[in-house]
Amino acid sequence: MLRSRPYQNHPHRIAALTFNGEGALYFHSMQTTEVDITHLTHDGRGVAHIDGKAVFVAGALPGERVRIALTKRSRSFDEAKVEELLTRSPDRVEPRCIHFGTCSGCSLQHMSPAAQIAAKQRVLADNFERIGKVIPAAWLDPLTDEPWGYRRKGRLSVKWVAKKDKALVGFREVNPRFVADLSICHTLLPQVGERLAALAELVGSLDAKSQIAQIEIAAGDETVALTFRNLQPLSESDRHALITFGEAHDLAILLQPGGPDSVHALWPHDIALSFRIPESDIDIAFRPLDFIQVNAGMNQRMIARALELLDPQPADVVLDLFCGLGNFTLPIARRVGSVIGVEGDAALVARSRENAMRNHIDNAEFFAADLAADQRDAPWAQRRHDKLLLDPPRSGAAAVLEYLPRKGTDRIVYVSCHPASLARDAGTLVTQHGFRLAAAGVMDMFPHTGHVESIALFERR
Repeated sequence: MLRSRPYQNHPHRIAALTFNGEGALYFHSMQTTEVDITHLTHDGRGVAHIDGKAVFVAGALPGERVRIALTKRSRSFDEAKVEELLTRSPDRVEPRCIHFGTCSGCSLQHMSPAAQIAAKQRVLADNFERIGKVIPAAWLDPLTDEPWGYRRKGRLSVKWVAKKDKALVGFREVNPRFVADLSICHTLLPQVGERLAALAELVGSLDAKSQIAQIEIAAGDETVALTFRNLQPLSESDRHALITFGEAHDLAILLQPGGPDSVHALWPHDIALSFRIPESDIDIAFRPLDFIQVNAGMNQRMIARALELLDPQPADVVLDLFCGLGNFTLPIARRVGSVIGVEGDAALVARSRENAMRNHIDNAEFFAADLAADQRDAPWAQRRHDKLLLDPPRSGAAAVLEYLPRKGTDRIVYVSCHPASLARDAGTLVTQHGFRLAAAGVMDMFPHTGHVESIALFERR
């Protein structure tokens, strides 16, 4: 039950607040106060302090003085929004998207791209020092690519709102309980990002408009596919409407009436998704729900940097853990004696083997194994590996580092999607396994978001 009471300790802040029953307090009759923004949180909010307590301010940048209104209070920090910009940061730019501030898809559009990547490098450096107690011997130049229209993989939420007599298609709002009513998205591929209003109109025209839960986007080099998650069988008229939309906009249409295995093509009947890695003459086929790197251009640059740091030699044996479809494994195979890829998803392992055959690669082996469990007795873990590549999920590779790297492995390249887990694992490699953190840097896989993708090189001391 919601309860309200006066908040009297700081009358300059607020008139009343509401408990949500979970320890958080939401303000709903607000006055404002002025604060100085000192730095950014990991998700791109400005940080200020009032009476020693941290306040996270959406839409504020370091170096700015802003007038804020508090929106939420918890025990360790408060949250606020900008009411008035008093001092402007030189890094501030005008957001390109009209939905900025409402949609949670990206939170840094008000910050110049150069400042964004510099902020992400500071986040990585802070995590190394604070969590891993390590400092890279050298910082790599940040990797950047096209900052707009880059997103080839994503999931759009869908909701039919009867009171508005319309369908909402988009990412979640800043308040995640709501779906953002988007007309356009500049980070999605234009084939989809410029057609969100048309997609919403399409869903709203269906008999099953209240039974479409989400739309999965997956784009290869030649084909852009939309997978509609339909919670009930579609009528003939609905199927016809989806096919007509696909034909009109050159989009492949698929349906998912159940689990991942239920995905099937509606139009055309034969859908082939793939992307090329030109420098290695590799073509990787994938399915609409498979994990692929979101940013195609950055993926090319990331693979090139990983190979540069790994320095693969013709006689090397390389172990690639969390290998997925073979995004790194297959390019490595072109340059070494042999490579072993290990992945927890058996379906991805099967497709990585198919991709090896597709590219006439016979020096790559693939194994399915739960890398969050102890695999030290697995045959692949017992073998000699000159070099190791790690590309783990957000949780990192802590379980793997209990038994790897083995003696003889003198070079490790670690690709990370979460700086805190990389920093933790860097500390383990340095203090327990005798490596040094030779180099590290960030890669802007998700421009305009607070997401920090990074890469690090470890060398045996």
